[in-house]
Amino acid sequence: MSGFLPDLASWALGGGAGQGEAATNENGEQNNDGGEGDGNNEPAISEEQMRAKRMARLAALEKASADAAAEGSNNGGGGDSNGNAPSNSMDVDKPVVPSSSTPSHGEAQPMEVDEVKPPATSTPKDVTMEPAPKKKMKAPSSNTTVPSPVADPLAKLRRKKTLLLRRVLLVTFGDGASDRTPSCVHLLLDDDEIYNTEKSPSGVQIRHVAELLAARLSLSPTSRSLETMPPQANKLGLIGYLGGCHKRAGEEWKELRSQGNKKTKKNEENNLEELCGILEEIRSQVVSYSASSLMVPDLFELGNDAPLQLAKCLSTTSTDPASSITFDVLGKNTSFYFSVCEELHSQDAESFATVIGDVVKHITDSLSKVTSLLDEGSNEGVGGNGLFLASALRELCTNKKAAVSLAKTPSFLVPAANTPLAAERVQPPLPQVPPGASQQQMALIRMMQSMRDQASAPYLRRSGPALEKDTVLGLVLRLGVPAEHPSMASSFSNPATRTRKDVSQITDGFRRQLELYQGKCNELVKALVVAGAQSRQRVIQWFTDALLLNVNADGTRPDRSKVSSEELLVNLSVVMLKLCEPFINDPKKALLVDPGFVSSPESNGSIYNMTGDNALPRLSQNITDAEALAPYNPKNSFIPLCFFFCSRSLSLTVVPGGGRYENIARNVYHTHRTIRQQNGDLRSDPRFNRLLQIQYAKEIVMMSPTYITDVFRYYNMAAGIFLTMEKDLLKTMPEHIVDDLCSVLVYASSFCAKLLSGVDVGNLYRLTVLLLSKEYSQLVRNYNLRAKLGDVLHDIFLPGNSENHSEVPDSVTCDPLAGGRPYLTSDKLSKETLAPSLLLLYGEVENTGFYEKNDHRTKIAALLKFLWDSPEHKPAFKRITEDKKSFITFANGIINEMNDKFASVMETLPAIRTVQLQMANPQEWGALNEEERETITSRHENNEREVQRSLPLCNSVMKMLGFLNTDEDIRDMFLLPDMCPRLANMLLHVLTKLVGSRGLGLKVENPESYNFRPKEMLQDLCVVFSSFAAADAFQTECAKSGYYTPELMSKSVKTCRKLGLLVGESMDLFDLLATKVEDASKVTISDEDLYQDAPDEFLDPLMQEFMTDPVKLPTSGNIVDRKTITQHLLNDGTDPFNRKKLSIDEVIPANELKEKMKVWLDNAKAKRAAKGN
Repeated sequence: MSGFLPDLASWALGGGAGQGEAATNENGEQNNDGGEGDGNNEPAISEEQMRAKRMARLAALEKASADAAAEGSNNGGGGDSNGNAPSNSMDVDKPVVPSSSTPSHGEAQPMEVDEVKPPATSTPKDVTMEPAPKKKMKAPSSNTTVPSPVADPLAKLRRKKTLLLRRVLLVTFGDGASDRTPSCVHLLLDDDEIYNTEKSPSGVQIRHVAELLAARLSLSPTSRSLETMPPQANKLGLIGYLGGCHKRAGEEWKELRSQGNKKTKKNEENNLEELCGILEEIRSQVVSYSASSLMVPDLFELGNDAPLQLAKCLSTTSTDPASSITFDVLGKNTSFYFSVCEELHSQDAESFATVIGDVVKHITDSLSKVTSLLDEGSNEGVGGNGLFLASALRELCTNKKAAVSLAKTPSFLVPAANTPLAAERVQPPLPQVPPGASQQQMALIRMMQSMRDQASAPYLRRSGPALEKDTVLGLVLRLGVPAEHPSMASSFSNPATRTRKDVSQITDGFRRQLELYQGKCNELVKALVVAGAQSRQRVIQWFTDALLLNVNADGTRPDRSKVSSEELLVNLSVVMLKLCEPFINDPKKALLVDPGFVSSPESNGSIYNMTGDNALPRLSQNITDAEALAPYNPKNSFIPLCFFFCSRSLSLTVVPGGGRYENIARNVYHTHRTIRQQNGDLRSDPRFNRLLQIQYAKEIVMMSPTYITDVFRYYNMAAGIFLTMEKDLLKTMPEHIVDDLCSVLVYASSFCAKLLSGVDVGNLYRLTVLLLSKEYSQLVRNYNLRAKLGDVLHDIFLPGNSENHSEVPDSVTCDPLAGGRPYLTSDKLSKETLAPSLLLLYGEVENTGFYEKNDHRTKIAALLKFLWDSPEHKPAFKRITEDKKSFITFANGIINEMNDKFASVMETLPAIRTVQLQMANPQEWGALNEEERETITSRHENNEREVQRSLPLCNSVMKMLGFLNTDEDIRDMFLLPDMCPRLANMLLHVLTKLVGSRGLGLKVENPESYNFRPKEMLQDLCVVFSSFAAADAFQTECAKSGYYTPELMSKSVKTCRKLGLLVGESMDLFDLLATKVEDASKVTISDEDLYQDAPDEFLDPLMQEFMTDPVKLPTSGNIVDRKTITQHLLNDGTDPFNRKKLSIDEVIPANELKEKMKVWLDNAKAKRAAKGN
């Protein structure tokens, strides 16, 4: 074999492409020792110098081959004694390949080539060529045996080889018409040895493979020979072709080996080995050619953009797995791509890193042009949509060395903090309107630009936007299904006219698309993590930067010029959940979560700092410096990192996401009501339809069964870890983890309760009860967090009934390990501590928000009612009275709420009724101008919200007072001097509103929507009165109340009898109470006349009443009545005279003054008695 192509093959595959010029010894033999020669390393040369050197070598080889051809014509040919052409192929590991029954490339079409005519034989004109005389053939006699034709074994072998090369290399060669086939490219070779039966009787030899490939690869991209190739094959270029050859060779090799397992003849066995040897050589040579083309892209014209071709091949894996270059039928780590990576790395690690960097650059450049998963993608560069490009990066990382190189690229991380580069500001380019764009296209571009106004603002190179625009993982994770995308608006067009089933189908379609993409993201990150320590550390640093730079992303309206997009943060949380999956599913691995991680800034990257602007508070506020910086020596460092990083990522995504979805749902509800009240058309209202579009778009993520379920499983695992910690260790845990799990559970109970079905929440329940217990009440002092824990018990674990319309499945509220009984009645710790814990909590929520405390207390009251009706909790209620301080705090909360809320409700309901009548009158309502109507409507909605917030609490408090006071010990607590006066005042105040102000006759439209049930409340109120009817102290305090009048009590008794609200003994007791209070009133009036002459020092300075138990305040020196200061300190823990901190335990009994008052009072009574006599 001679000519330029063999020499080119020898050069490219003999190391020339990867190691520069090979040294030669004095005998002219090549020194293939890696260029070391005498042991001295040559100085490194630049890429340009290397390329120039290789091109010079190419020119020298071409000249040498021409000289050899001329010399061969004189000497009768070249090669060795066997006629074999010299071969210098590069040694590579024999790979092994994944297969598919489908061919990896489409069949090649017939190629048009210039017809090669054999040279005409020159014959002298004066010479006449006469035909040879014909010989007569004798017919065989009848006795002659005609031998049967014998098949030529060499011809058969040649045919097999030819067909094999057609199937694998998609090429043909030879001069005959039968040597061509429409499905292959026909090659014109320099020498006919390959197909000349005299020179090579058995056909193609292993040494010919290099020349065949060189001939095929040397074709010009404009050659007519390639015009009939399938478009996809041309698109993937030289690398795609070689990858296909490698894959097909592996499939053929496997098939031949399966045939070799059968019994075969000796010569067939030899032929089989020869065929397998050719296939192995093809796999080896295509890997070598590919490595050479990637390092020297202009080696072949077809490979001048080899890195881009490789990127395209990687991206087609998701669309055409049959042509995958990362899968091979022969086993693990034998694919074309893996083999090429190993070959490149073995030749030159720096060149390998450069090639991978170029491939990554091509993919990320294309990725940067994709704005969401809803984009169709571009044909420029690598092309394809986000899924294809993310898949390309994922496939690139199937080789660990390539994954490490990707992680080392400069674009993998944002600049380090406090560096000049980090402070640089970037101005993103604005989208340009292409020339010739239609009006519709221009409108779309303007809309997209307005959507990205904030995102297109300048940003720092170290910031949330830089993370997603300038880093590899950021470009991948930023893609999602944004609600603002035009495709989303068109898919959910006219949402008010759609059925819920139709909306669900659209939402599920988007959700599947998103989850498919997130799966690729998970695979990519996992591949980088397992590739090695270097790439894993770079990934961890990227996670750390993402959490630090987005610390403010949990706001209602985060600044997108400083933080990353919502889509990136959601995808990040999905990735972190996936990394946590091994120890979520395995409790033993979960025990490897070392709590010391949060106390080690070196390990957590300062994400869990306790000081500074971004400090994260702990469960307890009392943590010493030693506790905050406890030693951290984990058994496994990666598991704690994943656990705590996941908790932070969820805190920035699903927690604020739930709040935003709730706001949207609330806006939809109120807009719906407003339009209905104004007799508007919901179907055509643009604002209502837009709100619905946003709500449905948000549901893609926030109601995803897979995502929400994974979040629940994570938090249940986290609760299990917290339950195993000692108290001193638990207090150092980040407060946000407990707060977040409460927020997620409360969100789920309101909007996606069905997704909880089948999820184990036992650890969540047990942690909630533990943190609410009195033992831990001093550890968790955040009252808002404690109130949230109570909400979780109500929203998730309170079984549904006629009063509590819960949608949470029974499988969640009940413990499967306790025979399906509710957690509230089966859990041991609950039966011991929950009832007193809830009474304590009822008083503590006074310190939460003005409006929020109503909701909290309504839920606590419902929980107490359920526990009261459960025999399992009766002993705990008996123990409530043992803690007088806690009980008074609880009782004070009840009385405060009723005093504040019920009066406001009874004043607001008439105003609501007035507006309802006004709106129902078209003439009166139409006579108002738009501004007046908006003002009235706004005030009306505020009134409705206030009543809807307050009345449920008022109803539940009255019922709670009724059932609690059926217990004698609890009733005695309410009769304490500190509580009885306030209780009597509150009950009479409510009675005045219901009976004295004609509250029973108050009418509003749809009263149930406000929970307004006046007769039911009056019944509950009279039950409470009757339970205290026999108590002298209660009778006296009712008589002293400013709300008491004999007429009020008399009217209340008559109303109860008339409406049948009380019957039997209860009615008799209520009637008796009216008489007793009237008698006590007369005594009270007499005592008040007596106290008018009392010295000022005997009067309470705050209430101006005669004191019964004077005490001195150590902080100011003033003396007040004990019941007065007790009541004050329940609501305000300071001295009322100087605002200094004060507790009831610090007050000092004024015994001397008390004795003096007693003497004066006895004398005054004696004088009055004598005067009366």
